[in-house]
Amino acid sequence: MSKKDAEATEKIKRYLEQQNRPYSVTDIFMNLHKEVGKTAVQKCLDHLVLNGSVKEKTYGKQKVYVFDQGQFPPLDEEKLKKMDNQVVELNKGIKDTEKEYAEVEAKLRNLNSTLTTVEAMKKASELEEEVSQLQLKLSSLQENQVLVSKEEKDQVTKVSEQMIKEWRKRKRMALDVLDAIMEGYPHPKKQLYEEIGIETDEDVGVVMPKT
Repeated sequence: MSKKDAEATEKIKRYLEQQNRPYSVTDIFMNLHKEVGKTAVQKCLDHLVLNGSVKEKTYGKQKVYVFDQGQFPPLDEEKLKKMDNQVVELNKGIKDTEKEYAEVEAKLRNLNSTLTTVEAMKKASELEEEVSQLQLKLSSLQENQVLVSKEEKDQVTKVSEQMIKEWRKRKRMALDVLDAIMEGYPHPKKQLYEEIGIETDEDVGVVMPKT
């Protein structure tokens, strides 16, 4: 393979990896702004398929190419689930403390308006002490000093966003492939899904989180 062919092959490989979705030869030729000739694009793809970097799928008369998913790092779903649970627990603790704090403040306002001055001052002192303790607890929770540190929470958020992004990309890729199949498939999409054993997010009651 000449240096020019090697550079073109690497460019196409990098493009397919970055986009991570299926394309035809024509798609790649046009998306690379015709920098690589169409014949050369096919030649490069054949080489990438041969060395396992790219997968080739045939649907009727059309061929599409997609970056081999096995080259991406595996998703540690168990670790992600554990970190998500930690975030849920932390947020629940904050909400519960905020609710307690609001209830105590309401009691304080009510007592100040109904008791005698002496009684109100005594009760206010007691409630203010309770409010102070709840404020410390709330502050501690908000600063992640009880369940997880700020760095851990930031890491959870970062990993979660990355995983959701990868989930969205892979789902889009799968839907693109299925749409390509449907172009030459004579039956409804539901029947195709049943024949090849595909379950959608909706089928299993999963909703993709918003980022």
